[in-house]
Amino acid sequence: MSNKYYAVVGMMSGTSLDGIDLIMCKFQKSHHKWKYQIIKAVTYGYTMEWKNKLNEAAGLDAGSFLLLHQEYGSFIGEQVNRFLSEGGLNADLVASHGHTIFHQPDKGFTFQLGSGAALASKCKMDTVWDFLTMDVALGGQGAPLVPLGDELLFGRYKFCLNLGGFANISNRKNNSRIAFDICPVNIVANHLALRRGLEYDRDGMMGSRGKLVPELIEELNNLGFYKKPAPKSLGREWVETTFLPVLEKYELSAEDLLRNVYEHIAIQISSYMNESDVGEVLVTGGGAFNTYLMDLIQKRTTCPLVIPEEQLVKFKEALIFAFLGLLRYRNEINCLASVTGASNDSSSGIVSIFKK
Repeated sequence: MSNKYYAVVGMMSGTSLDGIDLIMCKFQKSHHKWKYQIIKAVTYGYTMEWKNKLNEAAGLDAGSFLLLHQEYGSFIGEQVNRFLSEGGLNADLVASHGHTIFHQPDKGFTFQLGSGAALASKCKMDTVWDFLTMDVALGGQGAPLVPLGDELLFGRYKFCLNLGGFANISNRKNNSRIAFDICPVNIVANHLALRRGLEYDRDGMMGSRGKLVPELIEELNNLGFYKKPAPKSLGREWVETTFLPVLEKYELSAEDLLRNVYEHIAIQISSYMNESDVGEVLVTGGGAFNTYLMDLIQKRTTCPLVIPEEQLVKFKEALIFAFLGLLRYRNEINCLASVTGASNDSSSGIVSIFKK
């Protein structure tokens, strides 16, 4: 790999099943500081067949699940090859988050679908994958991992807020980086939008037409997860067993449910930011495009919300996983115990070396 810079492909698949985010970045360390440059970034949408496979993965028998793990890894590798070929690009390394199927760190396990060995064999490049399990083995939540990238690449912001399938936030507190999952966002909003035949609620228009139900908001805000101190993280299982059943108790339209979910999200996010000194908030992830939700959050906090250029909004997580993969490849710390609650910082991820 070049001493001047590292060319890394980062891959991310979120819980909202929008598609595979792929990004090509160049990283360079100068005067003890890391700099990045985004060369190309695209999202390859999932076919309905792949959406169904990923949705149904958790219910498969062990043999079928392992076959899908290999198949999805090869599929990712094909997408990396397509991505590089279309851009006429060459990379030194691939870093793959995979697609989370199980995340139960309190029980000691997490699983991101997509064999990195199959990926590496398909794209014929060194690959870093399986970023979460080392931290979980060390007693941590395994997530969020993005905060180290926030610290080293976006440290000038008071908070870094990501509005993806789940909302997570990171900031520096008492000389340590603190971060945690706040609440569900797109994983629930998209679920409700589907009731009207929509993939997502564009600009929050559906939710803006709904009416508030104070009892519902109060019940959501009183869920046990919100009373737990950080570090803490959320997964699909919690949404299905805890969050959605609360919504289903109320015979409300999709619009009304979205309105109350948005209010709940705004309350949870602003309450944490308002506990700290005022400072700029870098907002990324698909939820940053939901203008109605952003307005609700801004009304509840005096912290200025900064939405960067569209490319960074969409691909910041993929960018940071490319960076975390590079740190792992260099055998440097890429996972912070102050964030996850693990017993130690670690250099997490499996490195599959492809010898040409």
